[in-house]
Amino acid sequence: MRTFILLLLLCTANLFSQNLLTPKNIKIDPNLIKNEVSESIWYLERDGKKLEFGRVITELRKLNSTDLLIKINVKMTPERDTKYVDSSVVKIANFQPVYHSSFNPHRSIELKFGKTHVTGYYADTQGGKKKKINIAASNYFDSSIYPALIRFIELKKGYTPELVIFNYTSDIVKGIQRAYIKDVQETVLEGRIVWVVKTTDDITDLESWVTHFIDAETRKVIRQDIKLGETKMSMEVIK
Repeated sequence: MRTFILLLLLCTANLFSQNLLTPKNIKIDPNLIKNEVSESIWYLERDGKKLEFGRVITELRKLNSTDLLIKINVKMTPERDTKYVDSSVVKIANFQPVYHSSFNPHRSIELKFGKTHVTGYYADTQGGKKKKINIAASNYFDSSIYPALIRFIELKKGYTPELVIFNYTSDIVKGIQRAYIKDVQETVLEGRIVWVVKTTDDITDLESWVTHFIDAETRKVIRQDIKLGETKMSMEVIK
């Protein structure tokens, strides 16, 4: 009886581990990853109308044969001069994080991802406080780029894996967390076959849901629908 229970536990652990994605077990098709720059309009839905909230420019650029830069530049409306810039460097083969920085009028952050620790700093721009970061962590994805990562994994209907992510939003919200792919379906949008991928994460306590519409052939993002509580937003690619 004891042997049977141990075998059952081992099988169950193996089942869960297959559904938990990390850089050590992720499967990515590097042929899908290409240099690209896209621009999206960020809409806020209010009273049945879509109001432009900002513009989002996303760049993917191979720095060399092993490293990929993912850069996101957000220009808010109407203050187009106010910029929010996030940059991340990951390994092309498995999206293992190397570096991340985020700069906006409220705070700045830089992270370096080592094998056993995450180091860097967090600075409150308005308060003038700067804090060094040194946190033990291993085998995770950068929380800021997991939406880009899901474009390049092997998608299939009903696929619901969890992703291990490292997040540093503030001195309070930090460390290893999870992101969740809750559903994957296939549909036709604007005359092309697309994957419809629904995600949420621990960063927002599962309160934020994003539906990604991804071209099945090119793996380019067509649109993202965002729901945060009662607030609805969308990002629609225009070029």
